[in-house]
Amino acid sequence: MNFPIYFLVFALSGILTYWTQKIFIHYKKFDDINHRSSHKTLATRTGGIGIFATLLFVSTYYYFNTIELFDYSLFIPLGIMFIVGVYDDFYRADFKLKFLLQIIVAKIIIDQGYVISNYHGLFGLYEVPWILAQLSTVFVFLVIINAINFIDGTDGLAITEVIKTILLIEFFSGNQTALNPLATLLILSLLPLYYFNFKKKCKVFLGDSGSLLLGTIISIYIFYVLGSEYSFKENFQINKVLFAVLVILYPLFDLLRVFILRIKVGQSPFVADNRHIHHFLQNKFNSHFKVAFTIVILEILITSFCVFIY
Repeated sequence: MNFPIYFLVFALSGILTYWTQKIFIHYKKFDDINHRSSHKTLATRTGGIGIFATLLFVSTYYYFNTIELFDYSLFIPLGIMFIVGVYDDFYRADFKLKFLLQIIVAKIIIDQGYVISNYHGLFGLYEVPWILAQLSTVFVFLVIINAINFIDGTDGLAITEVIKTILLIEFFSGNQTALNPLATLLILSLLPLYYFNFKKKCKVFLGDSGSLLLGTIISIYIFYVLGSEYSFKENFQINKVLFAVLVILYPLFDLLRVFILRIKVGQSPFVADNRHIHHFLQNKFNSHFKVAFTIVILEILITSFCVFIY
């Protein structure tokens, strides 16, 4: 891919996001404003649709021109999670059904070769039996995809977190990863969403379709990092498990913290509330941009510090 293609992907994402929102506004499909909402203006949960459509259109073009940018079979798990997210955005799917479908998608990803078969010294273990590898991969997938979904409550936070995670993994990699072309398309598709996220009127949010899609891609990236193909640059050597945790530190920490708080008061850990760290920071800063910027910069500093001193 070259610069004109990059620009076209960026423009296509912006156009698709714009027209998707127009269609949903026409049919009065808005995001509800309630006690948890951080917005007081009209908004749609259609950002994920524009992102997925852009990835699909561009990949289809390359596929029919027999150019393999990445493993196009990844669209199977990505497509399933995207559809689950779209359904959830408009019909509020039961969390048990989503949980089951997430397990099925995790198994599909495992069968595509993305599996945690090596613990890299965690609990004193390295290569683990196949059944344990599969169970571990399913568990980690569930954790990551829900962690990304949970932080999608502040404008720009989820998309910035995803972009930051990808850039850190690629930066510390000794070679360009096999997922780099997909990541490039994804980042270009995400950038226009900043404009729609931070608009004062007629906002566009990721929605569950977007957060589940992004969570799936980040999960695949983490599985790749923990696999044998990923290696660090010569000057950087750090335990892979530690590195994988560091690059998604905030979503993991916030998920664990919120689960503990909800369980302590006898609530379901999956019931939405305003106890997330980004909600606290939002009340402090009164700015979505400052919240996303502060969290991501702190993560970058912590990750870089740990990698450099390891």
